[in-house]
Amino acid sequence: MRQDDEELSEDLIAEINRDHLITTPIEPADLLFVFGTRHGVPEFVDAAARLWRDGFFRWALVSGGATPGGEGDEACVLADLMIAAGIPAEVILLERKAGNTGENVIFSLPILEDHVGLANIGSLIALGKVCTSSRYLMTLQRHWPQVRKMLYPVNHFPHPVQEWPHRPELRAKVLSEWRKIAAYRQAGFIADLA
Repeated sequence: MRQDDEELSEDLIAEINRDHLITTPIEPADLLFVFGTRHGVPEFVDAAARLWRDGFFRWALVSGGATPGGEGDEACVLADLMIAAGIPAEVILLERKAGNTGENVIFSLPILEDHVGLANIGSLIALGKVCTSSRYLMTLQRHWPQVRKMLYPVNHFPHPVQEWPHRPELRAKVLSEWRKIAAYRQAGFIADLA
């Protein structure tokens, strides 16, 4: 039996829902921090465009390097589509080298400092995949603790996230990401939220 096929206890499901598949209230922020992806690109672009139209950010930082089999780097692919969806090009900054969540943040901070000034960013909305929810905020907490962090998780699966224990593909992704948290915390890649 594969680990993803094991029976999940109600306690574990509740723990993952509470501690990993987190949500936060969303308020207007200085920055939309888009964690690159090659999965769910249309859903990411729709979410970013909706947040822009509704006045939720002044700047957008899109981070993500090339992925095997992808067409161009994740940042450029997303940014081009965000511009086509109505977000002005002049508010979008690109980080085009990151290969993981830590690098998304580490490589983006100097770009933000050069173009906006980190002191001018008091709050951000992290835009990322729903199955990785808590890790985005924990990675930001590790490398940029002083900024106020909110999360806008994108669900690109064809089911509501609440159904994750019963949907094999979504279940596998949630469990895979959940299992990474302890090792990442121990390695110092992430930090618990204050």
